[in-house]
Amino acid sequence: MRTFIIILTAAVAFGLTAALGSFFVPFLRKVKYGQTILDIGPSWHKSKQGTPTMGGVMFIIGLLVAVTLGYISYCFYSKNAALLPVQTVRFFAGLLMALAFGFLGFLDDYIKVVKKQNQGLTAGQKMIFQLLIGGAYLAMLYLGGDTSTVLIIPFLGQVDLGVFYYFIALFIIVGAVNAVNLTDGIDGLASSVTFVVALAFMVLTAMVRISEMQIIAAALAGAMIGFLVWNFHPAKVFMGDTGSLFLGGIVVALAFGVGMPVLLILVGFVYFAEALSVILQVASFKLTGKRIFKMSPIHHHFEMCGWSEVKIVTVFSIVTALGCIAAIVGVRGLL
Repeated sequence: MRTFIIILTAAVAFGLTAALGSFFVPFLRKVKYGQTILDIGPSWHKSKQGTPTMGGVMFIIGLLVAVTLGYISYCFYSKNAALLPVQTVRFFAGLLMALAFGFLGFLDDYIKVVKKQNQGLTAGQKMIFQLLIGGAYLAMLYLGGDTSTVLIIPFLGQVDLGVFYYFIALFIIVGAVNAVNLTDGIDGLASSVTFVVALAFMVLTAMVRISEMQIIAAALAGAMIGFLVWNFHPAKVFMGDTGSLFLGGIVVALAFGVGMPVLLILVGFVYFAEALSVILQVASFKLTGKRIFKMSPIHHHFEMCGWSEVKIVTVFSIVTALGCIAAIVGVRGLL
């Protein structure tokens, strides 16, 4: 029965997200909510000028509806079983955090697309809001009874960080969300990589027997495939910051939901490679006046090397799968 609920959740997320595109994409074109391609990107991306953006709303709706149905079905199926309070808090707090990040992304997209201010929110404004959202999420977990300050590290074991846990956790949250955001740079990349990550968390949540988070992972996997119907190259719609920040929040929620945020380094290897490439590029240019990559984030470097968008998405998804396998092996060694 639980397997049926997981399959149903993924199917609903896929079907609803894909179906919403039939209405939402034409609507975005009608209201002219098109992407503005900045001059700092690859020159050939100019052909994507005007492609509808803010499409992340499609999979946000699809995921939320699927998770709601899946959770209600799970509660009905488990009515004679005790639902653990900490897991319930992680479930709802994670969804609220992801929605908050998605709303922040929506504000950024709205300023860019509707107000015609290409840069959207400033970096400082984004960082302040992200820290507040991340801090609020950790506070919800703490007040809900999730007071453990132990950091579980795959392959190595665990260490109690005391109060420093919360500073590290906040750094992981903000860093991961921004890393996912940076990964959304070419057709289908962020959605394909996140689909693989969702599959990994479906396995991981099953291993640690946390059904509530498995429902979210299944909905995320289904929603990503549904969105790829419209987002795979050549993309008919972009997710925008609305979608990418929401995805960052959901991925973070899954990692904290299984009690192992450090897993993000393995399952999200591509995310962090994208973020690290930007950090290294900026640092190198400021210190030496030279660039390490032809362009950052690193997916643009491979574009400049002649790789097609489909090849980049394929290779990056395979690399993600390898990182996910390593995470699963690492967690299994701890059980």
